[in-house]
Amino acid sequence: MSVRSSLLAVTFALATLGTAHADSLRPIQAQSIDLGQVSGVAYYTVERDGFHVVTTLAQGSSGTPIRLVSVLAPGQSVVLSTPDQSGALKITREGSGLHIRKTSPVTN
Repeated sequence: MSVRSSLLAVTFALATLGTAHADSLRPIQAQSIDLGQVSGVAYYTVERDGFHVVTTLAQGSSGTPIRLVSVLAPGQSVVLSTPDQSGALKITREGSGLHIRKTSPVTN
């Protein structure tokens, strides 16, 4: 199975689990990610070492998908942004939940 087919299968499977509210996620519940030309889905699982946040992103329908896995302890965050400064998302573990918020793009 090709990477693209795998991404589509995962995206479809996660989308059928339900759509999360704009700011919060429950374990294994998919949330759409839109960063302009780059989009995908994010979900998390609860593990012994923290929340495992899995984000799969691709540019358009023909871009090569990438998968990012972050392990978040309470109070930790991960920021996803694109180089064209079209926006950013901050994924934060707050208490027993995970919250996704739009934020200003990261600049260096």
